[in-house]
Amino acid sequence: MNGRSGPVQVPAEVVAASRAGAYHRLTVAAPAVAVRALPGQFIALAVGGPASALLLRRAFAIHRADPGGPQGGTVEVVYAVRGRGTRWLAQRVAGDSLDVVGPLGRGFTPPPAPLPCTLVGGGYGSAPLFPLAAALRADGCRVDLVLGAASADRLFGAADAEGAADAVRVTTEDGSVGERGRVTDVLPDVLRRSAAGAVYACGPMGMLAAVSALSAAYGVPSQCAVEESMACGIGVCMTCVLPVRGDDGMTRMVRSCVEGPVFPGERVRWDDGGTVPADTVGAGPALRVVAG
Repeated sequence: MNGRSGPVQVPAEVVAASRAGAYHRLTVAAPAVAVRALPGQFIALAVGGPASALLLRRAFAIHRADPGGPQGGTVEVVYAVRGRGTRWLAQRVAGDSLDVVGPLGRGFTPPPAPLPCTLVGGGYGSAPLFPLAAALRADGCRVDLVLGAASADRLFGAADAEGAADAVRVTTEDGSVGERGRVTDVLPDVLRRSAAGAVYACGPMGMLAAVSALSAAYGVPSQCAVEESMACGIGVCMTCVLPVRGDDGMTRMVRSCVEGPVFPGERVRWDDGGTVPADTVGAGPALRVVAG
């Protein structure tokens, strides 16, 4: 699942824009992107309009890519308003035009043979797990889906979960929906009951670190789609780097937007995020990464 062909830059018409609890859903007509997209990849949108001082694109994981339909192909993303760029995006309506680059990054890799898979999503990080679940089930894999958030309005996809997976567990920290607690509270039980052979996760970095550690403790390999800030989306600006161990055991600062956003969970040095560890290839004393 790591790319059918390279990304393209296209003008895309907004087909639909709506709220989804605390989040926003945006669907654009972008056939050339939709036909290339794979689970775990993302798109980068220009924001602010042609006269804006907002020069950097905003990156969003692809929730759904439909190569068919009356628009010839659509791409849907889910996002939270966090600053001027996403605030501007949230004001777009059907018929508006956006500049889109995608699909970008390395997506999820399927298992070499059908096996039970557990998918774990936190907040709107669950969005890219739905096309992954469909692809895995089409390949004959059992899919268990675990969704979590702080509260009901910050869950995403709970209403569609039953149809997307063989079994579903939902958690909220305040107990407003599903079981009270975090995804990591129910994950051990899910791994045992399903005899999971692979874990796929997307959500906040703290959640990914915990899911990766739990998966490793149960001897299950994990793939984590990281949520790093990506300014350019094509590997030039280096704002999304994080320390990851390679096949040789050496740590390198890798770009989430190019080498990721999906990484083997056991390879990411979660506790060293935001720094350049002293044992990193080519590094001196430990440095802290500051996004410019």
